[in-house]
Amino acid sequence: MSIMKLIAASSTALLLFLCFIIAIEASVHDYKSQKFISKGNSFVVYGGSEGIYAPSTDFPGDSFIRFEKITLQRPKSASNSSSRVHAILFEVDDRETIGGSAYGGQRAVCCTQDLAKLGVCKQGEIIHRQSTKNPDWPQVLGVSLEVDESEATFSSRSVQITKTGMYSLYFIHCDPSLKDVVVVGKTIWKNPTGYLPGRMAPLMKFYGFMSLAFVILGIFWFGQYARFWKEVIPLQNCITLVITLGMFEMAFWYFDYGEFNKNGVRPIGITVWAVTFGTIRRTVSRLIILTVSMGYGVVRPTLGGITSKVIMLGATFFLATEVLELVENVGTISDLSGKARLFLVLPVALLDAFFILWIFNSLSATLNKLQARRMMAKLDIYRKFTNALVVAVVVSVGWICYELYFKANDAFNEHWQNAWIIPAGWQVLSFSVLFVICILWTPSQNTTRYAYSGEEDFDKDVTLTLIKPAPIPSDDIRSSDTRPLQGSNGLFNDDQEEEKTA
Repeated sequence: MSIMKLIAASSTALLLFLCFIIAIEASVHDYKSQKFISKGNSFVVYGGSEGIYAPSTDFPGDSFIRFEKITLQRPKSASNSSSRVHAILFEVDDRETIGGSAYGGQRAVCCTQDLAKLGVCKQGEIIHRQSTKNPDWPQVLGVSLEVDESEATFSSRSVQITKTGMYSLYFIHCDPSLKDVVVVGKTIWKNPTGYLPGRMAPLMKFYGFMSLAFVILGIFWFGQYARFWKEVIPLQNCITLVITLGMFEMAFWYFDYGEFNKNGVRPIGITVWAVTFGTIRRTVSRLIILTVSMGYGVVRPTLGGITSKVIMLGATFFLATEVLELVENVGTISDLSGKARLFLVLPVALLDAFFILWIFNSLSATLNKLQARRMMAKLDIYRKFTNALVVAVVVSVGWICYELYFKANDAFNEHWQNAWIIPAGWQVLSFSVLFVICILWTPSQNTTRYAYSGEEDFDKDVTLTLIKPAPIPSDDIRSSDTRPLQGSNGLFNDDQEEEKTA
């Protein structure tokens, strides 16, 4: 009955996946009383960064950044002076056109007295110059806060994007007396295909393909499960759970990006569900691999005294991963935000390393005992399982090295168009490991030969005797050998012969 519920739920997810329609609009950055922060000799508010594609035959539509009702507000008590605030919009290749330095000194955004003497700029203004590669860029918009004015509003306008690139927006001023000024309003960033930031746009299509891959795997697995349901072992029930979680996770991620693309705002509810399903799937997958490595359900009925330790490790991994994923994804809009803090990444990495060490240590012990007891069918499947895990770990290490190399050589996100490959690679690797496990433990009429049988005492130590013991003599032989050795007076016959001789 439970399997029918799983199939029905999976079918519902597939139906929603096929019926979901993507609308094309843009990404919304809200500024809710954002305060200016001191950076060098200037004061800035970060307005956002996104990769934007220019319209083309591959990406038809409009690309723009729209300013809507962006207002500067300050308290009445601080309105006794006038000053100017700028909004600077630039592409990452033009970052050197913002700011300058006198005589090779420290780079400054606001014009200094030395630069003013050189005639480069006027003291107190923002230093910028036109790009040689991209005419009319950077875009600099300004608004003045006059004396006795507590508010000033940028004029609403749209900046058309004609070059594909990573664009950034900063609100900047050079007047320390404006320390209490805040920014209120929003900007809308539109790609030709919708609201999704350029780095995230390919992931929507990727999760669509991953949803389809999980559905195909689920159809195969559920078909075999229903066909040989009488032969199913507990391990295969766990694999069924992981497949179902994966189907829902991929579907929720697809819906998450689709809703983001439609409204320009990250849907918190769908994102939380996607993150939670993904975290549960990863936790359960690791626990299954660990318990299988220990021989649970295959060569031993329970985990014994270490059950609580396994559960504790799984719970800790779930909490650490859930927090990390929520910080990285919930509410994330900009292509440059969503970088989790180091203290959130480290616990997950350490727990993963502990999982790997425990898994391979358990596998080594299980393989040795299987070989000693000559359980050849189970030994063969465990060897294949071990080889698959070794390959997965090697690929994981290689992918980590590639990710570190990619990020080290992309400090300014100039390679944002390829950044989606990093999270996609981890998803593909996870699916590949699950696929191999499904192949090794596919439900069949011979499944029970891999299950634990009561005759096996796997936890009992196995000792190998180097010297073959002599066979135990039968009762007839033992009695015949005993009679001639002992006389009526209790002495051996040899001793009697010695006495006669003497």
